[in-house]
Amino acid sequence: MTAERVLRLLALLQRRASWTAAELAAELGVTDRSVRRDVERLRALGYPVRATGGVGGGYQLGAGTRLPPLLLDDEEAIATAVSLRLASAGTVAGAGEAALRALAKLDQVMPPRLRAEVRAVHGATDTLLGPGVEIDADVLVTLARACRDEVRVRFRHAGSDAERTVEPVRLVTTGRRWYLMGWDLDRDDWRTFRLDRMRDVHATEWRFRAREHPDPAAFVQRAVTESPYRHVARVRLRAPADRVRELVPPQVGRVEEDGDGWCVLVSGADRLDTIAVHVARLGFETRILEPPELREAARDLAARLTAMTSAP
Repeated sequence: MTAERVLRLLALLQRRASWTAAELAAELGVTDRSVRRDVERLRALGYPVRATGGVGGGYQLGAGTRLPPLLLDDEEAIATAVSLRLASAGTVAGAGEAALRALAKLDQVMPPRLRAEVRAVHGATDTLLGPGVEIDADVLVTLARACRDEVRVRFRHAGSDAERTVEPVRLVTTGRRWYLMGWDLDRDDWRTFRLDRMRDVHATEWRFRAREHPDPAAFVQRAVTESPYRHVARVRLRAPADRVRELVPPQVGRVEEDGDGWCVLVSGADRLDTIAVHVARLGFETRILEPPELREAARDLAARLTAMTSAP
């Protein structure tokens, strides 16, 4: 019974960052004293369980000199195996080989019934990824920890020698690229940064209090679909928003609900005729909202296409 309870305690500590003794005792149906004894048993097995006192204190599974065995339930094991399979073909430098090694270890210890489910998913799935930009795995880990621990990061951005200091909030990936959203202390505003353009990235010891912030995914999407371009267009499409989102990748355009069977597509490009071509290819009834110059670009494009149909 004690061994089973210790395993349950380990699973709880792996589920979330921190637990009070009272919370663990309630979950396990034992006394606080029994929790303390079980924590000592875990420490004797090599699990680095930390204890903090005072208000908000409790038990936390810390980092040790080596990675202890993990306890995964069925759903977590399947999700981990599938994620490792995708990571083996991802855009994080050096992650592919490491993901394959981890997948092999997980497959070795996985119960046969779960192994069969994972292999069924693998056998029915192909990965089709466009060319992406590789990023340094150390940069990814450093920034992820800084987001979690709410500590400032410093780095240099490509094309500039000036060091930037940022309060990181979230990492966002479009599938091809990774971005960091954070509060730029030098610009006194929210900013996005491409990870592949960041240099000399390091976390400081300065903690910060989290600010209210916009939705990271929406903020990054707006930045990558509008900010880099000379022209930004808004067009109404007679189509459900979800249908347009299936056709327009999030890094290409933002789709807004508009009601009555219409939606609004916001997209940017350096040339207006490029926007006209992409919108026309969607095949939906369209109304140009802005800029007005897009109407003239569409008329010119239509004239050129009509001329192409003329007999030689």
